[in-house]
Amino acid sequence: MKTSKTNVEADNSGNSQKGKMLNKLVALFIFFLLVLSTSVSFAHCDTMEGPLVLDAKKAISQNNVNIVLKWVQAANETEIKDAFNQMMKVRVISADAKDLAEKYFFDTLVRIHRAGEGVTFTGVKPAGTPIDEKIKAADKSIEAGNLSPLKGKVSKNDLPELTERFEKVISLKNFDVNNVKAGREYIEAYVQFFKFAEGEAEGHAAESHGCGH
Repeated sequence: MKTSKTNVEADNSGNSQKGKMLNKLVALFIFFLLVLSTSVSFAHCDTMEGPLVLDAKKAISQNNVNIVLKWVQAANETEIKDAFNQMMKVRVISADAKDLAEKYFFDTLVRIHRAGEGVTFTGVKPAGTPIDEKIKAADKSIEAGNLSPLKGKVSKNDLPELTERFEKVISLKNFDVNNVKAGREYIEAYVQFFKFAEGEAEGHAAESHGCGH
């Protein structure tokens, strides 16, 4: 009887250990899912609805690569121009060729842009990818021309600095699309505004969700 009781206790102890281990694994799995989902929610310029791809679509519709050159460093202009020219030639062959060629250009643009930020490219995310609420509000503020969308999302103490950065963005917004230098000045201001709106510390441009250099 004692032996039987000992075996039962040993089995229960073993099951308890397995249960604890399983709980730890489940907790770890959930943690990684949360980390992944957080990373995805901040992938503003890596999405099909992000500013890079939207500008790329404009460049295609107007056959003007200058529209997207502001998103890359001067050293990468030739590569983007070559990719654009190749894409424009191939996309007219067929519907499938159009889809593949444009995807190639979107991927190339975002990849080179992210490399300029020092961030690894993980592919262009599909439309509908979750975006942080502050990013959405910052975008809406620029569209609306006022900071109302960010009301309640930013500390009152930060409003003076945020307003100054916002006004600089607005002052540079209406640049000539063929003036790439002016476009890059706008993007720099755009990034600084986003960084502050999101509460990021200075010196983290590589992590910027505003998609800057």
